[in-house]
Amino acid sequence: MEAWAVVVAAGGGTRFGGAKQFAMLGDTSVIDRSVATARAVCDGVVVVLPADAEWQAPSGVLTVIGGATRSESVRAGLGLVPDSAEVVAVHDAARPLASAGLWEAVLDAVRAGAEGAVPGVPVADTVKQVEADRIVATVPRDDLVLVQTPQAFRAAALRSAHAAGATGTDDASLVEQAGGTVVVVPGEATNLKLTRPDDLIVAAALGAAGSV
Repeated sequence: MEAWAVVVAAGGGTRFGGAKQFAMLGDTSVIDRSVATARAVCDGVVVVLPADAEWQAPSGVLTVIGGATRSESVRAGLGLVPDSAEVVAVHDAARPLASAGLWEAVLDAVRAGAEGAVPGVPVADTVKQVEADRIVATVPRDDLVLVQTPQAFRAAALRSAHAAGATGTDDASLVEQAGGTVVVVPGEATNLKLTRPDDLIVAAALGAAGSV
């Protein structure tokens, strides 16, 4: 099954203090590392960029300008994915440590019949529900996971979920809302999402230690 990737790199990095996707991680940039892994496992790659980006795409990689929200940016990327693609993986460029094995796991789950597949890691901390500054409940965590990217979907299911122009924090939520079934595969503790400057330091240390 032909698989394409949409790598979302259109954010402004408000909490990071700048466009984190272009920050250096060792001897390569965050975006270059994410795109390199996508290219290694997919038949084609579309990268969604900010309007003012000066990033040079590798040969064969398509680029498009993103929208005002993450969902709009994904839709912009989907617009360049050819109709021949049967599986589409969506990945946040700000997760540069996602391994090729993790990409293969979500793609394989869809190839095996799932409409969508996401990586998830168990919740280690106790979870509290809070109203204002008061704890009102302790939430059972046995059936909770923290969801990561890349997330893979049957192309038709993803396109259909986006057709109405809905907005969500990830693409799995849109497929779920449209009635699709999404499965979870084991995620990776090292698959950090870079949000604040300190996250880059941790990511660099993991890379230097050979953890990823």
